[in-house]
Amino acid sequence: MTETFDYSLIDWSRAQFALTAMYHWMFVPLTLGLGFIVAIMESIYVKTGDPEWKRITKFWMTIFGINFAIGVATGIILEFEFGTNWSNYSWFVGDIFGAPLAIEGIMAFFLESTFIAVMFFGWNKVSKRFHLISTWLVAFGASLSALWILVANAWMQLPVGMKFNPETARNEMVHFWDILFSPMAVSKFTHTIASSYLLAAIVVIGISSWFLLKKRHLVFAKRSIVVAAVFGLITSLFTILTGDYSAKVVARHQPMKFAAFEGLYVGQRGAPLIALGIVSSSPDDPDNVNAKDFVFKLEIPNFLSYMAFQDVNAFIPGIKDLMEGNEEHGIKSAAEKIARGKLAIDALAEYKAAKTAGDETKLAEAQIILEENFQYFGYGYFVDDPTRLVPNVPITFYSFHLMVALGMWFLVFFAIVLLLVYKNMLSRSKFWLIIGIVNIPLAYLASQSGWVTAEMGRQPWVIQDLMPTMVAVSRLDANAVITTFILFAVIFTALLIAELSIMFKTIKTGPKQGGN
Repeated sequence: MTETFDYSLIDWSRAQFALTAMYHWMFVPLTLGLGFIVAIMESIYVKTGDPEWKRITKFWMTIFGINFAIGVATGIILEFEFGTNWSNYSWFVGDIFGAPLAIEGIMAFFLESTFIAVMFFGWNKVSKRFHLISTWLVAFGASLSALWILVANAWMQLPVGMKFNPETARNEMVHFWDILFSPMAVSKFTHTIASSYLLAAIVVIGISSWFLLKKRHLVFAKRSIVVAAVFGLITSLFTILTGDYSAKVVARHQPMKFAAFEGLYVGQRGAPLIALGIVSSSPDDPDNVNAKDFVFKLEIPNFLSYMAFQDVNAFIPGIKDLMEGNEEHGIKSAAEKIARGKLAIDALAEYKAAKTAGDETKLAEAQIILEENFQYFGYGYFVDDPTRLVPNVPITFYSFHLMVALGMWFLVFFAIVLLLVYKNMLSRSKFWLIIGIVNIPLAYLASQSGWVTAEMGRQPWVIQDLMPTMVAVSRLDANAVITTFILFAVIFTALLIAELSIMFKTIKTGPKQGGN
């Protein structure tokens, strides 16, 4: 059975989803991190009774509110696209994927929406302590909302806790806790929220640096920088630790993605970590699976093996090993996986036919074959073009290394800011204040690069090993998807411009005088 795919439809559907997700993620990380920064500032206000801290809290709360509103709007559209553009995917995994999203809506979103009203409009209407509790609950609610969405995404990268039902051709949840606490879910959640907290700290420092350069609201700016720098230093360390754990999880469960991280075409023991490099060849060319695919590279010997498996001599499979197989290290070839995937697909068809015919013997035989080979089910769709199993290596490599480099830089930056604050030199250091402003777009670049790394690196899978992207897409007219892509691009850009316009106006106005 050979299925013909409209790759134009697939590419445009992917582009539309990527467009929506990337715009959505421009608002979410700031909301996640700023919620906790605001809660910390209000805690200081309640503890000290200093009205200046109330003024500081209310200003950053306004910035939080602007992002929260736009983020909700883009997030709703993103969830609808699963039904419109990815209906086959939604059918295949709806019993599992829908559960975390439903919990997110019922538990986390209602927690946020209930207390956010008190947070914004409850000043002088409720007690200080109740208002503070509401602010903390909004902060925790935002991260709780992110938890369920990231659990759903993690399941797509490591499908666990489920069983395939051939009667309905759907995956059904059997172990909720396996899904919630899978190593991929833990790493995805902790690393994503940590990096979001880091981004928020960078934004607060950047905006406060602008006030110091303009010599306006100096006490407000200095206090904001102290809170953000301490928060940022802690969360940047946490980001690096969780990023390291995430890399270990990927190495074990998504070896092709891990190889793409480092542009590793030929596996080796004691594999070096490429600290800096320029990729020279296209991963789409199957003849270029050799060890000389860089124009230039700066390596740290044995560090990739140690980072992945805590063993400097551990074997790290490369793209060639994963495609051609490596018997010494027990790695099946793509050809073998494709053959077993084809067996699973054919067995499912035979199961349905036997069910219709009432042939219990063939039904049982087909079910056995299906269960034995189901873990390779998605590979069966690559009979005609196995090279599609290789992700875009240059994009994955560059986005991964850019994310890592910027993450390390932010750690250094927070430490420098705190040192300058300690020596009472920050307000006089024009250079570092300018760097603080420049870091804002760099933080967003790092955040977006992380998602590009995660999602491009796992291609061609929408569910790792079980469902390729080309099968998941809805059967639509490609022109309809192109039209909605353009429409969404215009709408989202308009929303972004409006959001930035409101934010810049708020920043230019600055915190209101007085704490009321």
